[in-house]
Amino acid sequence: MTKKSKPTKGTSTFVHASSYVDKGASIGKGTKIWHFSHVMNGATIGERCNIGQNVFIGSNVKVGKNVKIQNNVSLYEGVTLEDDVFCGPSMVFTNVVNPRSHVNRKDEFKTTLVKQGATIGANATVVCGITIGEFAFIAAGAVLTKEVPAYALMKGVPAKQTGWMCACGVRFDAVDRLTCKACGAVYKLGKKGLAPA
Repeated sequence: MTKKSKPTKGTSTFVHASSYVDKGASIGKGTKIWHFSHVMNGATIGERCNIGQNVFIGSNVKVGKNVKIQNNVSLYEGVTLEDDVFCGPSMVFTNVVNPRSHVNRKDEFKTTLVKQGATIGANATVVCGITIGEFAFIAAGAVLTKEVPAYALMKGVPAKQTGWMCACGVRFDAVDRLTCKACGAVYKLGKKGLAPA
């Protein structure tokens, strides 16, 4: 028997009937949670998010506004996504550096912060304990093991910086000319990466 999908009363929030949202989770207005997903107690999801199929959001995870999490992504305790973050299909977050099945390391969870506007491509892996800067772009399949500057383009295994990206998602042709050819935004290079000029 097929269950009907259920919008939350009084809002445009939508939770598919096959998904579970535990008591104590907070879901913002306009957020959609699709098939076979699970949001744990204590998780906070902002407004206008789109949570794909088979997504797990653990206890105390914080998700900002207008975040898109594609199919088969797990956000474990310790992960924070700021506003406008994009998580591609089947990308992976971790929360323990040296896991062993027979050793309990729940008191060793490391935090991972993904700052506003960052994109993480399909099948990328983010090793815990790092910060991904604003509007950084992590290529599909990359394995991220260290801090990422704002607006940096990261590729490979392990991931290395190969360029800079505009907030609109277009790569800069040259470091000496940081004006976006698509939207016209102008940037300056600083100690923590790019910043709007």
